[in-house]
Amino acid sequence: MDYNKKSVEDIDVSGKKVIVRCDFNVPQDDTGRITDDKRIVASLQTIKYLLGKGAAVILCSHLGRPKGEFKMKYSLAPVAERLSELLGQEVKLAKDVIGPDAKALAAAVKPGEAILLENVRFHKEEEKNDPAFAKELASMADIFVNDAFGTAHRAHASTAGIADYLPAVCGYLINKEISIMGKALADPARPFVAILGGAKVSDKIGVINNLLEKCDTIIVGGGMSYTFARAMGKKIGCSLCEEDKLDLALGLLKKAEEKGVKLLLPVDTVCADRFAADAEATVYAAGELPDDMMGLDIGPKTIELFSDAIKSAGTVVWNGPMGVFEFDKFAVGTKEIARAIANSSAVSIIGGGDSAAAVEKLGFASKMTHISTGGGASLEFLEGLELPGIACLLDK
Repeated sequence: MDYNKKSVEDIDVSGKKVIVRCDFNVPQDDTGRITDDKRIVASLQTIKYLLGKGAAVILCSHLGRPKGEFKMKYSLAPVAERLSELLGQEVKLAKDVIGPDAKALAAAVKPGEAILLENVRFHKEEEKNDPAFAKELASMADIFVNDAFGTAHRAHASTAGIADYLPAVCGYLINKEISIMGKALADPARPFVAILGGAKVSDKIGVINNLLEKCDTIIVGGGMSYTFARAMGKKIGCSLCEEDKLDLALGLLKKAEEKGVKLLLPVDTVCADRFAADAEATVYAAGELPDDMMGLDIGPKTIELFSDAIKSAGTVVWNGPMGVFEFDKFAVGTKEIARAIANSSAVSIIGGGDSAAAVEKLGFASKMTHISTGGGASLEFLEGLELPGIACLLDK
């Protein structure tokens, strides 16, 4: 896929109506108060640029999963309020998405002003990428800007369909994602090390296959490592294992060997006899776990082995925790891998989801080159798949 796409800086927006797809899918408490506004803050660079260039800005986003009908708890009203505070100017919220209120506000919005449409997922046509719905959205504007990387892997009306009716470019967020991650995959500083964790091999098959063509070293930790260990005939106790993926794991090991890619697996494991935060932790050599023990984190020798590989890397991509990160006792491996990446001089890319959360929580965010804003989208990017929300944008 070609990631050399036009951005907001490559198009004249002065005096134009610009519809911008943002990712305002922010967490809220029971009272509707936003508990983390990171995604709203991340959109400001694009919005401010457009306002500063004299564009009339129409913002749109989804929030949660209202399943195609209006539900007050998924309204973007708190987002409009927070946006108004952050921009220092009022951002009016339309009562609907393509209805009379949205159309009236869009018609009246002036250069240097911004409005926000209601949650696009209040219409079932959004997720179906319905052409008539996409056309209605497009009819309010002259230009489409996609800046929602987190949904770029979805072919929805507001992420891809709308580009059939308007010239489409990316905002700063997507531009940063595709330039940094695109370069890492196309022309990485070497050695190129990928660290993959999380529960299941099945979630990462495509990623491993694609990275085996590009990486010098692949590090596998987390729950998925036990499927590899079992495939090699080792004892993994009652650890998580995908029994139906054993042949696949062996195939990936064989492919790594053929390609001359180092595939590093844990050499020791922090285990417990139950899945609980207060369970007693014991370290065993990998592949020698008693039947009643389950692996919940990588052990100290593995941390050392993985950290050494990271130390000498030119590029590091990380997706997925090394253990049960939500239990402090079994979060040590994930913390130490985050620390090793933060202390390395490599170009470091954190692929969204749990890894991004871990890096933020541990205070290492400022030491990383790039933290992706999309979990699913960054995984599909690493897999080499075409992302509809990016493929639809104009090429440079």
